[in-house]
Amino acid sequence: MIAQMAWPTWQQAWVTTVLCIVVYLVLRRVRPSKAIEIALPAVREFGILTALYGLWRTARKLPLAQTDGAIERARTIVDVQEAMWLPSELTVNRWAVDNDWLGWLSSAYYVVVHVPSIFAFLIWMFWRHRDHYDRWRNALALVTAGCLVIRFWRVAPPRYLPDLGFIDVTVIHDMDVYGPVGTGVSGQFVAMPSIHVAWAGVVGLGIVAASTSRWKWLFAAHLPLTIFVVSATGHHWWLDGIVALLLLGVGLAIDEGIRRLIRARRLPSHDEPDTTDTDDHPTPDQQPGYIAPGAT
Repeated sequence: MIAQMAWPTWQQAWVTTVLCIVVYLVLRRVRPSKAIEIALPAVREFGILTALYGLWRTARKLPLAQTDGAIERARTIVDVQEAMWLPSELTVNRWAVDNDWLGWLSSAYYVVVHVPSIFAFLIWMFWRHRDHYDRWRNALALVTAGCLVIRFWRVAPPRYLPDLGFIDVTVIHDMDVYGPVGTGVSGQFVAMPSIHVAWAGVVGLGIVAASTSRWKWLFAAHLPLTIFVVSATGHHWWLDGIVALLLLGVGLAIDEGIRRLIRARRLPSHDEPDTTDTDDHPTPDQQPGYIAPGAT
């Protein structure tokens, strides 16, 4: 049943974006009021988010179903991770296979939490921490764009290497959302980088950066939990998540760089000459009745 959950299609996302644009333009012509002040930015941001979602889903529909080199690159990643002394994903994958409760929870978390968590985070950030919202919305857009570009470099996930012992845990618990190669919610040979981890990084790190509540660490656990379940279910390598988080760091750096550039352009230059009109501030000798020293 969980595997049959239907996320909004790219067509629905673009239609919603167009509707948001129309509503936004109409609201701008309405007499200003408190309700309009609240509705305008909300409609604008919802339109931006649906456009980003539509772009993501549209990119996933690109004709990139070929598998040439994907398995070989996956084996290369295994070798690289061994050289880096990273633990094997096979360990956590076996935990999920040998313990039904862990396998079911990992599969459910992988399938269900991914998209709703990012939307819930953005809504919370927009209403509660508006001063942080733009930064993390921009980071989400940049890291997603980076992931979509790198997806052209096809890499098979661990579940496609059964000879190494990997098993697709979501299939065991009837939660597989992919189906045959080239179908399903997402591409099957686009393990590198992990958009699951990238989005979880936005949520987890964004909550830590914006919230002052002691409960923020509970919600920030979404990031390590996601890193665990994507490997436990056999869907990603450790390096997939590492690259995703590096891309997030680059996205945040780009956003900060642009902000600094904008601030610098808004500040007046200290090298500009003083163009104050002296005619408005006459010198003492220009004052009426002024008598120069020694003139008497």
